[in-house]
Amino acid sequence: MSDYTNDSTTDAMTDEEKRRDQLLAAPNATEDDAAPRIEVTDRGEGITRIDIRDDAPVRPGNPEEDPGTADDGA
Repeated sequence: MSDYTNDSTTDAMTDEEKRRDQLLAAPNATEDDAAPRIEVTDRGEGITRIDIRDDAPVRPGNPEEDPGTADDGA
């Protein structure tokens, strides 16, 4: 048996609403914290493309490296 109880209010929420609710629950959280950071495109035939949004405040990469000096392997 689990201590976790399924709250009926979270059952009625969409995945996006649950995501937003969780991100805004932290102390000092702002609406910017819940802003979308990725775009997902379904291209059909089982192909899904995931892109980091250009306006995302946080982007993947090495935090110790200046983004303008990243080695792109070229």
